Amino acid sequence: MKKKILILAGGYSREREISLETAKSVYKELVKNQKYKTLIHEPKGNLVKNIRKFKPNVVLNLLHGRYGEDGFIQSILESEKVNYTHSGVLSSSLAMDKELSKIIFKKNKILTPKYIKYKFKERTKNKKSLISKVNKKLGFPVVVKPINEGSSVSVYICSKSNLLKNIYKLKNYKEILIEKYIPGREIQVAIMGKKKLGAIELKPKRRFYDYEAKYNPNANTEHIIPVNISKKNYQKVTSIALKAHNLLNCRGITRSDFRFYKNKFYLLEINTQPGMTSLSLVPEIARFQNISFSSLIDWIIKDASILR
Repeated sequence: MKKKILILAGGYSREREISLETAKSVYKELVKNQKYKTLIHEPKGNLVKNIRKFKPNVVLNLLHGRYGEDGFIQSILESEKVNYTHSGVLSSSLAMDKELSKIIFKKNKILTPKYIKYKFKERTKNKKSLISKVNKKLGFPVVVKPINEGSSVSVYICSKSNLLKNIYKLKNYKEILIEKYIPGREIQVAIMGKKKLGAIELKPKRRFYDYEAKYNPNANTEHIIPVNISKKNYQKVTSIALKAHNLLNCRGITRSDFRFYKNKFYLLEINTQPGMTSLSLVPEIARFQNISFSSLIDWIIKDASILR
């Protein structure tokens, strides 16, 4: 009997379109494999009903961002006692919350950029005092970002002159992070279970590896693999990624984003459900390690479980 796979894709986050692209890529591969019966489902209030109707052996969670990558969907899947891919409820919520994950990283001696949390309900009337506070604690330039979004959604690099304007763009969020901008090289590391899968360097034509650089082929971001760093530094950055993965008790595949500056690695964030599109990094890293896209998907499905 064929194993039934329910793919969750789309959702409500700003990353909906990328999630659907990921699902198309994975579905196309699974259809070739005669051992799976596969259905794509976009959860819109009828998730539990469809799970009970389809009775999947595994839910392949390809949602990105809020409600799909933050523990929300995971808690529903746990309650339905169905095996699902990637990290569990607590791990997902911790990784998605950039402040909580930073606190854990710092306590465990993992370098991560300094930050200030800014709450809109407490926003200061004296705009100069905020600029002064940021300048004193962090120095310019800084990065402003939502606490719980992915794919560099609504991320801005700011100077003194445009800080307030860019903060205002994020007014729909209750709170955001103002983070010290770390220049340097963009290096990303994939972890597969308890194994260091590998690393890749990115050279965006844009100022940083933002949403456009990640998903628009016309952005012409250069992907460099193997990464041109010393063996010692390669071991260091992959070990930090594995340590972060384990600290948050992540499962399955994760991808950690680093800046390499003045011979130090700064962990920006950890992604518990990396993309699987034609431009995605984890499949590219896997290919370099002689793991085909089909084998990667098979591994992710076999790794699915509950109660974690």
